Amino acid sequence: MTATKASPEAFPALVLNADYRPLSYYPLSLWHWQEAVKAVFLDRVNIVSEYDHTVSSPSCEFRLPSVVSLKSYVRPALYPAFTRFNVFLRDRFMCQYCGRPDDLTFDHLIPRSKGGMTRWDNVVTACAPCNLKKGGEMPSKSGMNPAQQPYRPTVHELHRNGRSFPPNYLHESWLDYLYWDTELEP
Repeated sequence: MTATKASPEAFPALVLNADYRPLSYYPLSLWHWQEAVKAVFLDRVNIVSEYDHTVSSPSCEFRLPSVVSLKSYVRPALYPAFTRFNVFLRDRFMCQYCGRPDDLTFDHLIPRSKGGMTRWDNVVTACAPCNLKKGGEMPSKSGMNPAQQPYRPTVHELHRNGRSFPPNYLHESWLDYLYWDTELEP
């Protein structure tokens, strides 16, 4: 074991619900090491796995948790909040008009200028060029129809989509709790 002056980003802890499933996949439910240590001392989590690194105070030394599970089950909401990020995640970070994955915005199928509302069933992910091309026109007039009609996703659907985008860093102690088709890089 090595004692470390660790920055908050250096040793994140994967946070699992009481059923040992991650609270979220994208973004992955992670806490800075200070949050994890505080939760341990407040008896809110169980330590499932630890890093080989320690932190110490004048009176004790403590191994940093790499995986923690909540002691109380947090019931996930059935439907996620409407946010720009969640719209992008529902649409798998691709423009629904041309399929491009960059310069993303969101587009109102029925434009706001024509009474369209900002809600799940009227908003799709669009790249800036396609959004500008469609402008304030209806899909039928612009000739631009989305690849997928907008809908209100469930949290389960967003978690499934999130697993398509594994993070750049996965600690080996997390792999038993995550479900990506990926190998750890040395």
